[in-house]
Amino acid sequence: MSTHKNIDRVCIVITILALLVTALFMNGSKLGIVADDSVTLGYEDKLFDDSYVHSIDIEIDDWDAFLETATNEEYTAVNVTIDGETIKNVGLRAKGNTSLSTVEQLGSERYSLKIEFDSYQLNNTYYGLDKLCLNNLIQDYTMMKDYIAYKLMNEFGVASPLVSYTYVTVNGEDWGLFLAVEAVEESFLERNYGKNYGDLYKPDTMSMGGGRGNGGDFDMRDMDFDKMGMKNPFENNDNSDETASGENSSGESGFGNFKPSDDFKPSGDFNSEDFAGGFPGGPDSGDDKGEFPGGGFPGGGGFGGFGNDDAKIKYTDDDVDSYSTIFNSAKTAASPQDQKRLIKAIKALNEGIENGDDEEIAEAVDVDALMRYMVVHNFVVNGDSYTGSMIHNYYLYEEDGKMTMIPWDYNLAYGTFQADDADSAVNDPIDNPLNITDGDTDRPMFDWIISSDAYTEQYHEYFQEFIDQFYTSGYLENLISTTYEMIHDYVEKDPTKFCETSEFEKAVETMKTFVELRCQSIVGQLDGSIGSTDAEQSENSDALIDASSIKLSDLGSMGGGMGGPGEDKSGNRKEHRDRGGH
Repeated sequence: MSTHKNIDRVCIVITILALLVTALFMNGSKLGIVADDSVTLGYEDKLFDDSYVHSIDIEIDDWDAFLETATNEEYTAVNVTIDGETIKNVGLRAKGNTSLSTVEQLGSERYSLKIEFDSYQLNNTYYGLDKLCLNNLIQDYTMMKDYIAYKLMNEFGVASPLVSYTYVTVNGEDWGLFLAVEAVEESFLERNYGKNYGDLYKPDTMSMGGGRGNGGDFDMRDMDFDKMGMKNPFENNDNSDETASGENSSGESGFGNFKPSDDFKPSGDFNSEDFAGGFPGGPDSGDDKGEFPGGGFPGGGGFGGFGNDDAKIKYTDDDVDSYSTIFNSAKTAASPQDQKRLIKAIKALNEGIENGDDEEIAEAVDVDALMRYMVVHNFVVNGDSYTGSMIHNYYLYEEDGKMTMIPWDYNLAYGTFQADDADSAVNDPIDNPLNITDGDTDRPMFDWIISSDAYTEQYHEYFQEFIDQFYTSGYLENLISTTYEMIHDYVEKDPTKFCETSEFEKAVETMKTFVELRCQSIVGQLDGSIGSTDAEQSENSDALIDASSIKLSDLGSMGGGMGGPGEDKSGNRKEHRDRGGH
């Protein structure tokens, strides 16, 4: 009898414990308990061990034919050997948007590549990795702008792609040093959010051609640069003041000076009303921040729609069709219920900002994740992004009604999208960065931070944590130095790189200086000696950090670092495709 009583007591205790565990599981977020649903798949410590340069050999029957049709972005069956291990029958295609079309237009063949392991064989992966990107490092003389940004994101607790360097060969012949980047797709989502992950979108207002599903076949060489008040970065002749590398007489890149001349006035077919606010930075725009057409061309759409409200994550109404830029870019199967839930979150975020309701904002965004993203993102000054004028190069992730952002594409960070003013880039105010004007509410995924004193204070605390972790500790300086040492010999032997080895070496030194000065500026912004908004900095301009010692285009910029494999900087192709297998 006593035995039965003891068993009954044990069962009661187990039942109570089970109920307590269930209650904690269901209400953990309210109690400040966050479950770690991340999954270890195996590839993390294989290809993405970033302590050395990996090797990838692409075995392909006709490399010339692949290159000639690369802009079609169609998969070709190949075998790839990663660090001596061969994975057969995988898909290979070129990838990119403007970078893809730019490579072609400038007579280069060093395309970024995408490997899809399960393209031809279901469930085929590389230790759980379904897709891999190989970035060509275009517009990046440092060869490390993307690498450093992703490293900082990951180290600071942001769900970010894993990266490592790899030296690529084609049929055993050298092709060059590329950056291996974990594709933000199924394996990424499972690794970071578990098997029951949420929904992923990639809103993008750009459709400049060359990208999958980007509509249109835009050729940048057809732009009327004179009418836009710009020097033509593709014009390299004896009568031009453009240098062979795309730099103008001031030493900055042609694309880097992508802003109107001082006497520019929209005229003819380009009138001020059509420009929907004009060129930011132009005389009629009333905006002294931007340096790229953010209001757009006629219709306000720009090159395929700069500034779409849904890409900015602004609330319009409850109609799904009002958010086509988001839902047409869905990377997961978003059901009607998923779409309504996201719209509800967008509405709550925007109304929370408008009403000054911190609790409503907290219901719509993952406060910690998104704030950490914005700290690193704003540190690296990426104008080719959500906070710039293009409104792209980010992923929107939503789960259980809360939104955050996942970083993507930082090859034009560190001020190199505009690349016209090192002082501005180094001192870019953290409280209204880049194209975000002081007091504006045009970028809700950032504006919530500065709409609330409590969130602004928390944001500054995170920035101080960032400075302590990466600057004061010496981490950043060491990261740049060790990365340089790791890749230098591979850069030197790279036959298709976009710069000379001497330019790479100069770029790395410039990167060191930029990062040092940027950290000094942020320290001053946080302690109030410089000011963290445009208005504060204008009142105290003498305290700004002097960055006149560096030239941003030395890092590789929108108009630089595009010479292409085996060619001179004027775009004249040389024979260099003597590869095996054809």
